[in-house]
Amino acid sequence: MKKILTTLCFATLASLAYAEGNAHSLTVGEGFVEPLGFHDATPSFSWKLPEGVKAQSAFQMEVRDVQSRTTVWDSGWMESDQSVLVPYGGTPLASRQQLAWRVRFRDETGTDSDWSELAHFEMGLLTSKDWKAQWISPKEEADPKKEAVAWLRREFPASGKIAHARLHVTARGVFEIELNGEKVGNDHFANGWTSYKHRLDTLTYDVTAQLREGGNAITAMLGTGWYAGRIGWKHQKNLFGQHPELLLQLEITYQDGATEILVSDGEWQATFDGPILSSSLYDGEEYDARKPVSGWGAVATSADLGSARLIPKPFAPVRKTEELAVQSISEPESGRFVFDLGQNMVGWAKLNIPVEKDQTVTIRFAEMLNTDGTMYTVNYRSAKSTDTYTAAKTGTIEWEPSFTFHGFRYVELSGVPNGATPEKGWVTGVVLHSDLPRVGTFESSHEKLNQLQSNIIWGQRGNFLDIPTDCPQRDERLGWTGDAQVFCPTSMFNYDCHAFWKSWLGSMRDDQMAEGQIPHVIPDVLGNGDSPGWMDAATFIPWEVYVRTGDLEVLAENFQMMERLVGYYRSKAEDGLISKGRKKGLAGFGDWLQPYASDAKGDTPLDLLTTAYYARSTKILADSARVLGKTAEAKKYASAAAVVRQAFTKHYFDEGGKLKNTPETQTAYLLAIAFDLIPAELQEKAVVHLVRLVHDADDHLRTGFLGTPYITQVLDQTRHADLAFTVLFKETYPSWFYSINQGATTMWERWNSYSHEDGFGDAGMNSFNHYAYGAIGQWMYERIAGLCPDPAHPGYKHFFVHPVIGGPFDWVRAELETPYGKASSGWKREDGKITMEVAIPPNTTATVVFPNGRKSETVGAGTYHFSLDM
Repeated sequence: MKKILTTLCFATLASLAYAEGNAHSLTVGEGFVEPLGFHDATPSFSWKLPEGVKAQSAFQMEVRDVQSRTTVWDSGWMESDQSVLVPYGGTPLASRQQLAWRVRFRDETGTDSDWSELAHFEMGLLTSKDWKAQWISPKEEADPKKEAVAWLRREFPASGKIAHARLHVTARGVFEIELNGEKVGNDHFANGWTSYKHRLDTLTYDVTAQLREGGNAITAMLGTGWYAGRIGWKHQKNLFGQHPELLLQLEITYQDGATEILVSDGEWQATFDGPILSSSLYDGEEYDARKPVSGWGAVATSADLGSARLIPKPFAPVRKTEELAVQSISEPESGRFVFDLGQNMVGWAKLNIPVEKDQTVTIRFAEMLNTDGTMYTVNYRSAKSTDTYTAAKTGTIEWEPSFTFHGFRYVELSGVPNGATPEKGWVTGVVLHSDLPRVGTFESSHEKLNQLQSNIIWGQRGNFLDIPTDCPQRDERLGWTGDAQVFCPTSMFNYDCHAFWKSWLGSMRDDQMAEGQIPHVIPDVLGNGDSPGWMDAATFIPWEVYVRTGDLEVLAENFQMMERLVGYYRSKAEDGLISKGRKKGLAGFGDWLQPYASDAKGDTPLDLLTTAYYARSTKILADSARVLGKTAEAKKYASAAAVVRQAFTKHYFDEGGKLKNTPETQTAYLLAIAFDLIPAELQEKAVVHLVRLVHDADDHLRTGFLGTPYITQVLDQTRHADLAFTVLFKETYPSWFYSINQGATTMWERWNSYSHEDGFGDAGMNSFNHYAYGAIGQWMYERIAGLCPDPAHPGYKHFFVHPVIGGPFDWVRAELETPYGKASSGWKREDGKITMEVAIPPNTTATVVFPNGRKSETVGAGTYHFSLDM
């Protein structure tokens, strides 16, 4: 292959001025744009340079207090090319403080830019000491058979013209607030799900425009949510507390400078007597429009705020992000109308339907249909996933629930008036998930590969609902660590998950067990955890987030957790190995749901998996120590990792690179090579056996949750990219395209959750929205498209454009909004040549490795076109 043409394109600038309206390019912390209720008293700052600038050589940044109009930090001119996550150098910021900041830079030629426009942010209430409010809840007892919703209210005057007002609120449970009859904010399931014993997130809202001089009324709805509602498949309730409670503080500043605070206290009123009879995350919502909110009574109060930290929510809440229209309607049974949205999704159904007085409309949900067109719901297990609406009068109503969500493609309505002809407008699918910015796109000339990318995206959207869940529909919906660990790299290409993962890792630190192991699920509601590949989310995820963001803090704040996990592994090891025959081995889930395995845990022995992950986590810990400047720890853990690696090689591999003392499995070979557990010369031999196993399986994978992320990666890196493409593009079971051929619109839990030939898989564990196997996305983005981060220069300060050409398609293109700006890589086969287009954002460099590795070139910011002979 010969490079025959290179062209370079730069935009021409008349001056180094930021574009008008540039505030979006200035962010605080983990990518926040002008946040209200910010969480970090010593934040970092990032900015993107204008197009046409190649690099930054220096910068100056100013941070000002808006109220006092004083400068709280002026960096002065700093000789640095750092424009991402620049640490604040002033006095720690205070609760409620309002800040404005700006930056200017010097480019590679020594030319200074103008100052940027001002960007703003405002601090939330940073500690429990800032709260004057009390916890409140209805004094009356709720019906224990239901997940009752409480209403709480307070009327109050505003005694002057209002300058600004902030509402700070949290709950033990989930809440919605109305002020003078209007909903406050657009968040759902606030305040979210954390390890409630240790941490409660708080929300801050600007309610200046909703307050009025004179009389005002504030009302809160309070649901059980994760705090006191039903969680898990064992019908458990009240895992964190017996009943939900509200904590609220409204702070008003008047135009004359006077201030006033309204808090939740004994002056409020409360009731359970209202239209929402029950609202359960799993079971749905019962709504009776005939029952107005009434029966107001006293509240129970507690001035003891508890031991849990109260901190501003450090990532975006759940919000409505899209609405889906009905594609078709059927009536498989008389009076039961099934509405097909055409896409498996997570959220709820918004109704606009005719109703009859005193009649109840039942709304059921399903991901799939039975062969007769009826709703397939057995895979929801004990989750009822059913909403009901009882009409107060005959007419047309618009309605949607408040504190439940469902995983579904199909909506069934029954109980509508006799003779009513269903219309597509009766049902709208409301998509709900954590409101994270979309940052990456991937597309190609291959229809099914594009569908696979769509399925990955929808799997992520459906399971990033405040925490990373395994599934969104059955009686589970938990933060399984193994699923999250394998999917993290893929997730960070699709959405800006930086703050999302950091928050969840905070709950992981809170819930780490006494001996250092990590629970199976975070937040921990199961009370156990010792599964290799699952526990290692504590090391893998911080490292992957660091590589893709350059955030040292994610390593620093999790370093002790990582050390304790490795210490737990070490306590189980003897001479570097962990096995039941030596010391007590670990239990766990193995290579979960490997096809054709003897059981759900797969055929790769737990002893091998445990030692492999012990070695890999120890190596990550050593690398993290090195990056953090912890020289002694880096040396210590690198030495420890080498001991485990040597023991692994000696025990599990013969001189021919073949596995011994264990069954041969694809996953065993994959982990040995992917984790660099065997010497390079042995890897060359081991891959021969791996390839043999793949060929023995008719070029199909035989991997479960742990092995699947590595099969194409390892085949590619060992010069078997053609076989990697063959595995990826297989159409028959087990393969990614197999589920697509059965009609999948999301990732499935099993490779064969359903087939046209055999029907449904084991209903006991058969989710049709499960992102783990979507981990293939990482290889698609980093190797098929070629946008690959460089761990030595994290956050895409330097990255590789290294596409592998192959597969049955003609072109591919990926774009990624990196911390520095948009990067892209695309290639196309045409007229006997390969053409490449590459975009490198300002203040970064990239090494373009041309197909088959025959030539490379390191380039700076700009757009580049290459044409190569095939």
